[in-house]
This record gives sequence, structure tokens and C-alpha cells, in this order.
Amino acid sequence: MSKKYQVKWATVAESDLKQIIDYIAIDNPGNALQILKKIRRKALNLYTFPERGRIVPELQGQGIKIYREIIVAPWRIVYRISNSTVYVLSVINSKQNVEDILLNRLVK
Repeated sequence: MSKKYQVKWATVAESDLKQIIDYIAIDNPGNALQILKKIRRKALNLYTFPERGRIVPELQGQGIKIYREIIVAPWRIVYRISNSTVYVLSVINSKQNVEDILLNRLVK
């Protein structure tokens, strides 16, 4: 039987998700709700085998290997595993300068 993890959302990740959904809802509220559910479901599924996400390539290139991500195109859900908890740290549009955002948020 596999280990179960608790999934917790950081305040900044909640804010990221709210901004994404609010923006989409301006033109298409129904689609915004579907995307919200999809992102939440994908993150919640990290309670089993969170190692399935890849190490964030931009950070790995800087020698930082503790952050992982899963993709819900075009968004990247960035998280960290600590003991029995998965911390969702950011939800970022992959069209943005991801490296700068992550380095500013996660390293400093």
C-alpha cells in the first residue's frame, strides 16, 4: 500500500489560482469553473505518489532540486514535498518568464 500525503496550498498559490480563474471568468464563467476543478483535482491527486511530477527544469539548472511540477496546460503547478505533506506553492502560466517568477518566490 502506498504512502498517503496531505496536500496544502500556500497563500500565494491560492492567489495565483484566483487570478487565473477571475481572468478566464470575464469571458467564459463556465470554462473558468471547469479549469478551476481541473487544476484543483490535479493538485489533490498528489496525495499519492507526488514524486511523479518532474523537477522544475529552470530551477534544476540552478542546482535546486526540491521543487517539482505537474502540468495542466498552459499552467504549471509547482510544489514541494516535505515529510508527509505536499505544499502547492505556485500556479504559473507557462507563457510567463517562469524562471524569474520561481526564483523570486521560492529562493529569496
